Amino acid sequence: MVDVSHKPALFREAVASGEIRLRPETLDLVESNQVSKGNVLATARLAGILAAKRTGDLIPLCHPLPITHCAVDFEIPPSRDRIGITASARLTAGTGVEMEALTAVAVAALTIYDMCKAVDPTMVIGDIRLVRKTKSAVPPPPGPEA
Repeated sequence: MVDVSHKPALFREAVASGEIRLRPETLDLVESNQVSKGNVLATARLAGILAAKRTGDLIPLCHPLPITHCAVDFEIPPSRDRIGITASARLTAGTGVEMEALTAVAVAALTIYDMCKAVDPTMVIGDIRLVRKTKSAVPPPPGPEA
């Protein structure tokens, strides 16, 4: 593990995104809550947040971090051939939080896959990437969710 004990504790935020491609019929089932395993997006959101909190346990040599916020959001484009996934994670620490945001996206996508695989074996997870990461000495003012 890299020694970050000399680095100052700064407010850090990371945003990651990815997608899962699926058939429009599968998306109809997801949106109408007709998938036999339950509410797909609510379950995937929770799985992504829980995974972000456990990133240090999942990835060798990744620092276990006390994240202070994580959000997982979904977007369905007009093409109706995919679900876009965006995750953000925040903390104040001596190291970044990008692995937590990336892990949240990956596990949310895997959860959607698991819940829908019986009705759509053609699904493809992809394009998981870091969108941005920032650090500053002072956190931004609280948003509407505070």
